[in-house]
Amino acid sequence: MRAVFVMIKTEPGHTTDVANRVAEVPAFSECYSITGQYDLLAKLYVDDIDSIGRVIERDIQSIPHVRETFTILTFEAFGVR
Repeated sequence: MRAVFVMIKTEPGHTTDVANRVAEVPAFSECYSITGQYDLLAKLYVDDIDSIGRVIERDIQSIPHVRETFTILTFEAFGVR
């Protein structure tokens, strides 16, 4: 499994709605509200790198009120307990 972080920009007033829908995504692990350019930071786990595009497009970007996403791929985890 590979961890993927997705920063999500929502339409104003819909951050909680979007976060609740992100939590329904099969690859979902965690979701946080954040400051800055984006409103949410979601952590997903995918089985293989080739499925990331489909997960982002099909499961995240299709959620109503999602305006933009920024995906961060991970390689190696340090200090994992």
